[in-house]
Amino acid sequence: MPSAKLTKSSIERLANDGPSDVIFWDEALPGFGLRIKPNGTKSFVVQYRNRTTGRSRRKTIGRHGPLMTVHQARETAKSLLAEVLRGADPVVELRAQRKAPTIADLADRYLEEHAIPKKRPGSVRNDRSMLLRHVLPQIGKLKVFEVRSADLQRLHNSLQRTPYEANRTLALLSKMFSLAIPWDMRMDNPALGIEKFQEQKRQRWLSDGELKRLLSALQSHPNQVAANAIRLQLLTGARIGEVLSARWDDFDLDRSVWIKPSHHTKQKRTEHLPLSSASVALIDQLAKVRREKSDHVFPSARVEGPIRDLKAFWRAVTKAAELQDYRIHDNRHTHASHLVSSGMSLAIVGRLLGHTNPSTTQRYAHLADDPLRAAADVMAAKIS
Repeated sequence: MPSAKLTKSSIERLANDGPSDVIFWDEALPGFGLRIKPNGTKSFVVQYRNRTTGRSRRKTIGRHGPLMTVHQARETAKSLLAEVLRGADPVVELRAQRKAPTIADLADRYLEEHAIPKKRPGSVRNDRSMLLRHVLPQIGKLKVFEVRSADLQRLHNSLQRTPYEANRTLALLSKMFSLAIPWDMRMDNPALGIEKFQEQKRQRWLSDGELKRLLSALQSHPNQVAANAIRLQLLTGARIGEVLSARWDDFDLDRSVWIKPSHHTKQKRTEHLPLSSASVALIDQLAKVRREKSDHVFPSARVEGPIRDLKAFWRAVTKAAELQDYRIHDNRHTHASHLVSSGMSLAIVGRLLGHTNPSTTQRYAHLADDPLRAAADVMAAKIS
């Protein structure tokens, strides 16, 4: 193999007149060389032998030119050869880094191995939506091992106009990185320590007048299957996902109980919800009409299975009812607020809603004063 004292002037004189690559090895630093291609392109290389396997490795340091002088290349070669003496293998490590999983790979594994088998279908859809809209466009191509806390902070800040969505996305990323640790993708969780945005809990529910308008709009809408789903939600305070996924077998009308399967509830536990006489009557009425046609109480007219989306229906109904800033989920708040303001205790309302944490029901605490105040006014009226 040809050798030469590699200097700026000698490199300019060296040439390759043959049909294949030629490497001139540096006389001063063993393992450091200059490769010249037949087209004249000159690049610095380093060659070493893996101290464990004995395999010979060759790594390109960079192309000779204004951005890399022979002095810079030699210093880089010294650093790499020093790593080899310590037992490292720079070529293998570089290959591993190139093949290392990206955030997109982590997202796929998260969905397949965690979300789909362990979370409710609605939660999986939400996770997939956040990944597609926020995570993958910004950091999807980054390697899992190279993501820094600053990258996640930047992503989180980009969603500051929608703080709730920003915090849910951050929570999703934190879960993904916590799984990346046992999956040997990295050693730490860069999402930890990032401060969440403050969230204003929604306090929207319907007054008696608004509720009357909503019921009238439901009555007038041509899609009475969807309208009945909303009626059942208002009567029970259930989550809309629980309503839409309900099957006939979930209802024990003799005992007036809705048995919600664990895979349909947010808390992943079976819930037994007592039904009012109006709820029983509604389910019984629906069963007489379409129980033989589908296993689902609210079947889709387009695809096999239940209704999956009520967005267009809900927009039309709330517009007809002249309701502003009112979501389907707010029907739970309406159900709870009317119970509390009628004198029902927070503990009972919390159990009906399936709250495991009493603090979740505390948002309705101020309404509990209304029946107490009305009782106090009875005595006040007598004294007056």
